[in-house]
Amino acid sequence: MANDAVSNHPAFDNRVSRDLGVPIPIVQAPMGWIARSQLASAVSRTGACGIIETSSGELDAVKAEIQTMRGLDLTFGVNIAQAFVRDPSIAEFVIEQGVKFVTTSAGSPTKYTGVLKEAGLTVYHVVPTLAAAKKAVDAGVDGLVVEGGEGGGFKSPTPVSTMVLLPLVRDAVDVPIIAAGGITCGRTMAAAFALGAEGVQMGTRMVSAAESPVHDNWKNAIIDAAETDTLFLNQKHSPALRALRTERSERLADVDENVFGEFGDPQALYFGGDMNAAIALSGQVAGRIDAISPVADIIKNTVAEFTETVAALNG
Repeated sequence: MANDAVSNHPAFDNRVSRDLGVPIPIVQAPMGWIARSQLASAVSRTGACGIIETSSGELDAVKAEIQTMRGLDLTFGVNIAQAFVRDPSIAEFVIEQGVKFVTTSAGSPTKYTGVLKEAGLTVYHVVPTLAAAKKAVDAGVDGLVVEGGEGGGFKSPTPVSTMVLLPLVRDAVDVPIIAAGGITCGRTMAAAFALGAEGVQMGTRMVSAAESPVHDNWKNAIIDAAETDTLFLNQKHSPALRALRTERSERLADVDENVFGEFGDPQALYFGGDMNAAIALSGQVAGRIDAISPVADIIKNTVAEFTETVAALNG
């Protein structure tokens, strides 16, 4: 658990940390097949918030992961990725398991917000545009995950950078915001706070963490990547995808047809280490990651650098 110096940082006593139920308002992204108990528990043990995914579509496995997290007595959340979850009973299961924090994504904020909030859960919706943010607030969500286009994974076909999108949304709505896209350290966390966020989400940084279940080939590809080594795929369709530059992604980069059906075999990539077996999702921030580090070190160093950065800006 976080030490007193971390948990008592005044900037962290805000709406997001209270909604998450943790002292450190850092969230681990809900990456398919990756955001399961091995990684999420490591994050939650630091005082930040681990998240269990549903975007893999493997609901039986996901339900078992949620139950594992409950058994560890750790604070965590669940993401419901609506485009990939075909069984609406997932909401009832999450409620029954006593989960308190849910993010919804890849679909309408009206689908699950009502039933989850009626059961006492806190609901944040992931948004890539100002219009989506306004729609989510109108639907009654408690907060937003504002996701810039430089982030990895499934994206809007019309990406907007975090630097532009975050203050735009902050000026238009009053709900708490978690910033996603380009966040990997204390300086980027401080920048997100300056732009109006009260928490941040890390995806690519957590893929490369020591406790991440993915094969070392993928982790090392992130470490070796330059800031220019991601490609934006499927831009004429939805979802678009930001991925590492590999033979597979380069072949799909200029295809006009919807390439989502060519995603490939995730298991062979994620756990077998074949970097061309599937699309290796990653954010541009891969160009700033230079080591495989334990989650505890990632969170500790992020908080320390955040504190130093804010202090320096204060003179």
